[in-house]
Amino acid sequence: MAESPLDHLLPTAAEPFLSTSLTLPDLTRVRREVRAVSHRCGLDDDQIEDWISAVNELMINVIRHGGGRGTVRLLLLNGRFTCEVTDYGPGFNNAHYVPRTERPSLSETGGMGLWVVGQMADFLLIDSGPAGTTIRITPRPKDTAG
Repeated sequence: MAESPLDHLLPTAAEPFLSTSLTLPDLTRVRREVRAVSHRCGLDDDQIEDWISAVNELMINVIRHGGGRGTVRLLLLNGRFTCEVTDYGPGFNNAHYVPRTERPSLSETGGMGLWVVGQMADFLLIDSGPAGTTIRITPRPKDTAG
């Protein structure tokens, strides 16, 4: 697997809990795997629904906007359970999408996915350029989920 564009910002774990490729036929399988690993890593039922929704939005963005293929990794970064989703699309200017506190208008190409992710995750970091996009999120703490 190629090095993530964000690897210089946060040290990654030596062994991810999950590292898998993602294409449209993989969506259901990867969602199941993310759910299972997330439960094993300590997310409770109150956290898991928002977490799975946020990860799913990132995976859908890979399919719709990121070239149709990518990778999903679950790992510890700085002691925090993290999901990293990478695609190989053309990239985008993320300044138009985050940080955004008010709900954006829906457009023909979507436009709300990253806002939704920001509402459901505790931390959101985006690195995007012509070689692709990598997004890292962490789940909300137990007392703020739901």
